[in-house]
Amino acid sequence: MKKILKTIVAIALLTGVGAVAYMYSGLYDVSASTPHSGLSNWAMSTTMRASIERRARDVTVPELSDDALIRAGVNDFEAMCVDCHGAPGKARGPAGKGLNPQAPDLREAAQKRTPAELFWATKHGIRMTGMPAWGATHDDESLWPVVALMVALPELDATSYSELLASAEGHGHHAADSSAGSTMPHDHGVKTTNEPAKKEPEHDHSTHDH
Repeated sequence: MKKILKTIVAIALLTGVGAVAYMYSGLYDVSASTPHSGLSNWAMSTTMRASIERRARDVTVPELSDDALIRAGVNDFEAMCVDCHGAPGKARGPAGKGLNPQAPDLREAAQKRTPAELFWATKHGIRMTGMPAWGATHDDESLWPVVALMVALPELDATSYSELLASAEGHGHHAADSSAGSTMPHDHGVKTTNEPAKKEPEHDHSTHDH
């Protein structure tokens, strides 16, 4: 038994030393242009799915089928998600095409993941994938419309998505981002965590008779 334990300890030490040596050797290719191996893809995707499922159990999902909520989400989805994930009738942008692993098609993800899981991933992000934690700059009220849009994605084609986007002018936190010629953000009643609501300028009453 002692010999077995010594052998196990020796193997563990050699494995640890070998791993550290490999890390410092520079042999591992960290470039995003090199695909992951099948084993790496399986390990990362399995870990990610289990982690999201576990943490999303405590998320309380509001009613997401309201048309107004979906319209509020489409401009935000366009600003926050399309470049990496694409949209019906829209290809991924340059950043999305260079991601490794590639960001999923959210029409497919919406059919596989629950709304709670979609919300959790949107809010907290996913390490080593390029997916940011939007909760760092957006509160929950700002993110649920985006999730509502994701849930509706499987029912949208290029034409209906384009029509929805056109009908959503002035809706959502990022509505100003999609307005032609607009350079100043507008307040549409959805506030982010780190951006307090803008105060209305004080009216000068000095020239008025009361």
